[in-house]
Amino acid sequence: MTSFYILLTVLFSSINQPTSIEGLWITQDDETGKNKSEVLLYKEEGKLYGKIVRLLLPEDQGKLCENCKGSDKNQPIEGMVILKDLIWEDNVWEDGTITDPKSGKVYDCYLSLEDSNTLKVRGFLGFSLLGRTQIWKRQNQ
Repeated sequence: MTSFYILLTVLFSSINQPTSIEGLWITQDDETGKNKSEVLLYKEEGKLYGKIVRLLLPEDQGKLCENCKGSDKNQPIEGMVILKDLIWEDNVWEDGTITDPKSGKVYDCYLSLEDSNTLKVRGFLGFSLLGRTQIWKRQNQ
């Protein structure tokens, strides 16, 4: 009987805890569907960040963020932190920003796990309805 209560405690304690979002994720080109980059999601001081660790398309390798503003201007896209300051609230990572290295624009964003290997990334201006969603896939290691 005691093992039954232990099992119930473990099951109920895992409810409402997010599946770990940290790790490597593969982004896809919206137009071609080709895998575009590897992004490392990591937590720092309770917030979530994402860094491009590798560009996968040969034509993108070595590119700089020419259209970025501030300290990111003309910096290599590989190594760039594109997701910043997301916080965990109401079962999503939200209230952060995402930078599009192609355009240099910075958007509000939120992330939600569709399942343990599928991440919905929503970038928008002002209202969530005015934006675009990408699906990222977890890198199988």
